[in-house]
Amino acid sequence: MANFNKVILAGNLTRDPELRYTPKGTAIARIGLAINRKWKSETGEMKEEVTFVDVDAFGKTAETIGQYLKKGRPILIEGRLRYDSWEDKQTKQKKNKLGVVMETFQFLDSGGGRGDGGDASAAPSSRPAAGAASAPSEPTEGDTPPEGDDVPF
Repeated sequence: MANFNKVILAGNLTRDPELRYTPKGTAIARIGLAINRKWKSETGEMKEEVTFVDVDAFGKTAETIGQYLKKGRPILIEGRLRYDSWEDKQTKQKKNKLGVVMETFQFLDSGGGRGDGGDASAAPSSRPAAGAASAPSEPTEGDTPPEGDDVPF
């Protein structure tokens, strides 16, 4: 049976990116993404739902995310789903979460005054073009840090 794991999402950052580095120097950025959906119910009432998704980026992509994005900024990401399970250290209960590993992204605005707390003149002049997307350079083995790299989020 064939397998295909691809996700394309557009939404707004729910918080500033958390940028960390593994002991071996691999950058990891974690962002929260809010995706809104609006529709009209059968009774004509406007409804809205928000889906919150955790997204992880690695390598150069993570560094770019950490440098240019702030809470509230819109972004389009492409990636893959990843299922994580672990045991809670305090309660010893098994925990599970479905998240996204970012492969590429695009800025959806210029960043001037939208969610970054500044005006357009405060934006860096070396900002990548809106269509620029970085491919993850590390790690290559399943895009997860090696076993010895414990990065607490």
